[in-house]
Amino acid sequence: MSKIKICYHGNCFDGVSSAAVFSRFYREKVHPDWEFSYQPMMHRAGALFDEDAFDGDENAIVDFKYSSSPKLTWWFDHHKSAFLTSTDKAHFKADQSGKKFLDASYKSCTKFIADIVQNKFSFDTAPLSELIYWANLIDGALYKSAAEPVEMKADALKLALVVESDRDQKLIERIINDLQFSSIHEIIESPYIIEHIEALYQKHLKTIEIIRQNSKMNGRVVFFDVAGYDMEGYNKFIPYYLYPEVTYNVSVSHSAFRSKISVGSNPWGPNPRRHDLAAICERYGGGGHAVVAAISLAPEKLETARKIAAEIVEELQK
Repeated sequence: MSKIKICYHGNCFDGVSSAAVFSRFYREKVHPDWEFSYQPMMHRAGALFDEDAFDGDENAIVDFKYSSSPKLTWWFDHHKSAFLTSTDKAHFKADQSGKKFLDASYKSCTKFIADIVQNKFSFDTAPLSELIYWANLIDGALYKSAAEPVEMKADALKLALVVESDRDQKLIERIINDLQFSSIHEIIESPYIIEHIEALYQKHLKTIEIIRQNSKMNGRVVFFDVAGYDMEGYNKFIPYYLYPEVTYNVSVSHSAFRSKISVGSNPWGPNPRRHDLAAICERYGGGGHAVVAAISLAPEKLETARKIAAEIVEELQK
């Protein structure tokens, strides 16, 4: 059987939602009888793509950086830092396939994909409207306050907790498949999800205290170093929940595959954002959006990550 391979932004609700929307479109409009295979993509130091990842008869990337591989068939992204190199950018601009798309004005890649496949391929997105709405709200941080994403009362936010915290790839693939045809409430009420939520929520509560205990205020910037904790994929709104007066947060975390500097801006802060965070992170090999961005280094480069974080904290105070 022929196969479509879908590479998506791992441990990201927008990435998982993008994979679900693209999958249903592909199933209905392109090859209904093909097999579907999924692979999460993570930002890390060095090359992001292993050519072996593109092992489908067709291959897609959603909500992640561009690859100039001749094996790549479909691509959708909404990040300002969408290209690893100028060569990749030129390759994209020269593409004539009509299957590769970029628009950094979108809050979420899910909404971007939905609009493209509806307008260009006559795909009916109505059955996926709930998922599209929540992916756009979550990835665009379109909350009323920091309390909403941190306290997680809505079903979609509980599901996002599982997606962003759990490392079980089979579980995430099941969520991607269920999101194509089930409501978020139906998925949240499924036994296979219920058994994960409570433990992950308790870990989330502990994370709030870890960040509180390790935070330092630097003018309008709050900084915390949680490299000694298992904090890959923590809720990025916790700093603004704890310190509503800050404009920016900078953090350092560590995992088996990277040392990471995360940089974000407070959507509800009393002072406006004055810096393009993607542009700052691009100088160190990272990227993202103007309002939130990150840098990934090799795991053994933790001290370098701390040095970079200190430089960014100083810059954001200007």
